[in-house]
Amino acid sequence: MDAFLSSFTAVAIAEIGDKTQLLSLFLAARFRAKGAIIAGILVATLLNHAASAWLGVWLSQFIPSGWHQWLLGGSFIAVALWLLIPDKDDSGDTGVLRFGAFFASCVLFFLAEIGDKTQIATVILAASFEQSVWLVIVGTTLGMLAANVPVVYAGSWLLQKVSLQWARRSACGVFIVLGIYIICSEQLVTPG
Repeated sequence: MDAFLSSFTAVAIAEIGDKTQLLSLFLAARFRAKGAIIAGILVATLLNHAASAWLGVWLSQFIPSGWHQWLLGGSFIAVALWLLIPDKDDSGDTGVLRFGAFFASCVLFFLAEIGDKTQIATVILAASFEQSVWLVIVGTTLGMLAANVPVVYAGSWLLQKVSLQWARRSACGVFIVLGIYIICSEQLVTPG
């Protein structure tokens, strides 16, 4: 269950103020079919995070024994610092929008996730929890949905109530605490 909870929490928090949340807001403003947008997000995230997780499992063979907790804790701290850099909505008005809400959401989300902090987090989480890769994929996918579904339905209202800068700083603090906890918990368990 650690793999699922870590993956869900990491992605849900990392998504706060992320460009894919801005993309969700853009798509919700553009299309009325909210269910199709969410289905597109689901399919794109499953494909992207499954590929990322399998890459993480492959990379885990090159990580020396005992480094997994350091890598995971360090990645949480790196993501925390990365959260302080605001993302921009670079979706623009592309030709893919003419194919409808589902297809546009699927393609744009898949592309937006390439090289994004949540994709990198998925690779690292899968490398750390290589025996539970399916739980990582499910956790990161549900974390993505938990962060983006509210934006699809209530994004404009949320932006009026909550400052993105405040949300990013709060998420940064949570990630730093989690990263330190992960590193320290390994030190408490490791003999000697």
